[in-house]
Amino acid sequence: MLPNVLYLHSHDTGRCVQPYGHQVPTPNIQRLADQGLLFRHAFSAAPVCSGSRAALLTGENPHSNGMLGLAHRGYALADYRHHLVHVLRDAGYWSALVGEQHVSEDPADIGYDHVVEIDHTRADAVAPATATLLEQLPGRQPFFLSVGFFETHREYFEPTSVRDALYSLPPANLPDTPETRRDMAAFKASARSLDQGVGAVLNALDEADLADETLVILTTDHGLAFPGAKATLTDRGLGVMLILRGPGGFHGGRVSDALVSQLDLFPTVCELAGIEAPAWLHGRSLLPLMRKEAREVNDVLYGEITYHAAYDPQRSVRTRRFRYIRRFDAEHEGPVLPNVDDGPSKDLLVAHGWAERPQPREQLFDLVFDPQEGANVVDDPAYAEVATDLRARLDAWMRETEDPLLDGPVPPLPGAARNRPDKRSPDDPIYVVEGSAT
Repeated sequence: MLPNVLYLHSHDTGRCVQPYGHQVPTPNIQRLADQGLLFRHAFSAAPVCSGSRAALLTGENPHSNGMLGLAHRGYALADYRHHLVHVLRDAGYWSALVGEQHVSEDPADIGYDHVVEIDHTRADAVAPATATLLEQLPGRQPFFLSVGFFETHREYFEPTSVRDALYSLPPANLPDTPETRRDMAAFKASARSLDQGVGAVLNALDEADLADETLVILTTDHGLAFPGAKATLTDRGLGVMLILRGPGGFHGGRVSDALVSQLDLFPTVCELAGIEAPAWLHGRSLLPLMRKEAREVNDVLYGEITYHAAYDPQRSVRTRRFRYIRRFDAEHEGPVLPNVDDGPSKDLLVAHGWAERPQPREQLFDLVFDPQEGANVVDDPAYAEVATDLRARLDAWMRETEDPLLDGPVPPLPGAARNRPDKRSPDDPIYVVEGSAT
């Protein structure tokens, strides 16, 4: 029997939930981890919303599938037939979308059999709509159901208690101040809302007696919407929660330390369902890990960003021990502040001169001795061979995947909106390719 697939996804959560050891109470997500398999070293293909989601759902790197920027700013997949729903439909699946998707400005372009109409995409609307859909599924046809929550995207909810606002520990790369503590408390309030939505959907799956035959995939698009995370190619930007539960060995409350990518989910679903994997896929099935035929399916992972709110082309390569990052924009030397969501933590850094701090063209981090990626050793003679090797790997990957950056700066798509990289906020005036400000 073909397994159902329930794809649960959030905005900007990174790994900052309870099962990864953080003081962020998410009991429903913890319960899913206790029942399934949690990946400690899972990464998205891009640290931005549309690029990461498009990569997961097509199995292709963003520069290969066309999603070089944000869908709501004018970017789209080069071929929506590469979306997972079309491969599954050919195998007999019915598909539906509830809530957030961020792969097309118009959800109808994607190809779902059914799109649920709701007023907004926060958990208090998405979860009840999903529960209703699960009660009314058409027959016993296998289904692919995408359920997207807006949480934990900014703007965050208000902190739920004075205690949280006073005592919450901010991300390790940020200073511990009243501003960052309160900012983190607000994130935690949004994470609680996300957890309640996840719990409501999982309960509805149980009540519909579908849990045993459904592969549940819980993940997020990229890292937290804090400075130094989202829109960066560090582990803070690309690292994501990933919990799978269901047929194929994804059960038992286990933890995997394998190096895995969201690109691996498409081929995993194909193998689990007995579907021939399309030739365009860039990932690898995770089932060899489940069958204990391998300890790893990847020895290296790649990441990228081209456009977010503004142009900031970067590429990275990540091995078990090292991360190498290369910036390609020769014109802008400082941080691209429009690519950092506005908030108290950003305001604090800007007030202390962040905009004037130059950004290196190359970075190399030894993740054993520097897990926070704060000490760039790319020019350290002791790491010369590592740097040479990772440069070569990155160059080879870009050639093999026909990365447009090989031909120089990547122009924006006609009509695509973007911010200037030297501005401060994504809410600053946006410029369309033709040059007219809006």
